[in-house]
Amino acid sequence: MTTSTTPDPEYSMQAGARTAQENLLLGNTGPAAYAQRADRPDLTVHGEPKVVPMRVAKNFYVEPRDPDPRGMTVVGADEVVGGTVVDLWVDRSEPQVRYLEIDVDGGARTALVPITACKVNARRGRVMVNAILGSQFGAVPPTASSEQVTLLEEDKIMAYFAGGFVYATPRRARPLL
Repeated sequence: MTTSTTPDPEYSMQAGARTAQENLLLGNTGPAAYAQRADRPDLTVHGEPKVVPMRVAKNFYVEPRDPDPRGMTVVGADEVVGGTVVDLWVDRSEPQVRYLEIDVDGGARTALVPITACKVNARRGRVMVNAILGSQFGAVPPTASSEQVTLLEEDKIMAYFAGGFVYATPRRARPLL
């Protein structure tokens, strides 16, 4: 039997991954898999990017009776702070919020968090994301533009959070029986 000290490329770290769990979240396998969609934004019937931040979609606003998460702290499943909400990304075709944009890594970059993965708690002034840990927000797949998201980027972001329910911690990846 021979052994090799050269790492198997199949198990090498993905770009942006800092831990083994983040490597699985970015690996395009299992629940973290995504389709190789077009790397262009989805467009409205008027030819404009469909999903954009509210700083671009000036005619959108948060209903005054609803909590506005901007400025709220975002915490992961481990209750560790992952960032702060800086903007809401809306769908111009369907008047709804699609993502929260958060500052991560001390404001070094931003990341999009699907609104479907968030629980906004206005009373506590925070947003809870059970899919990933607080330390894993820094490895969320980035967008190339700060004013639009492509179909491929959306798939990668959604896969990262979906994969978190299985890959965020070694304990989650264990068999249940």
